[in-house]
Amino acid sequence: MITASNWGATETERARPYPAGDCLTGPVRVLDRAVTVHAPADLMYRWMCQISLAPYSYDLVDNWGRRSPTELVPGTENLTVGQRLMVFDLVDVQPGHQFTGRGLPSAERLFGRMAITYAAEPAGPDSCRLVCRLVVDRHLRGRLMAWGDLLMTRKQLLTLKKYAERDHRRGLPG
Repeated sequence: MITASNWGATETERARPYPAGDCLTGPVRVLDRAVTVHAPADLMYRWMCQISLAPYSYDLVDNWGRRSPTELVPGTENLTVGQRLMVFDLVDVQPGHQFTGRGLPSAERLFGRMAITYAAEPAGPDSCRLVCRLVVDRHLRGRLMAWGDLLMTRKQLLTLKKYAERDHRRGLPG
C-alpha cells in the first residue's frame, strides 16, 4: 500500500533504526521509501552518492532544467561529514553503505526541520534494497511535505535504480 509515510519499504525496513531518526527531537513524522535494485549494494551506493551532484528526480523542477548525470562521476563516492548535499549537510557517512544529512537552515525555513538517510542494504550477491528515510516535523508543513516528497523521492529512487541496474548489466564493478 502506498501512503504518504511509506512507499515500498518492508515492515523490517520500517522498524530498522537509521541515523536520520536521531537527528531531530520532538514530534516527528517518519517517511520511508524503498525499492529493490538488481545490482550489488556497493554499486548502488556509488549511484546514491551521485546525489551530491544532482537530484535525479524531475530535473525541470528541481535542477533548473539541467539533466542529472547519466554516468558515474569518479570521486563522488568519497562523501565526508559536513559536505553539502542539495538541501542537507552530511552528519553521518558509512562508506559503501549509507549516509545521513540534516536540513540546511535555509531549507528548514521553507520545509521545516528535516533529516534524511539513504542506504544500500544488501539483499544478495547481485541485489540490494535502496532505502530512504526522511524525518520531518509533525506540523502542517511536514504533512504537506510528505506527499511532495513521495512524488520526488519515488522518481529519484527509480532513476538511481535504473542506472545501477544498467551498469551492473554492463559489468561495471561497484
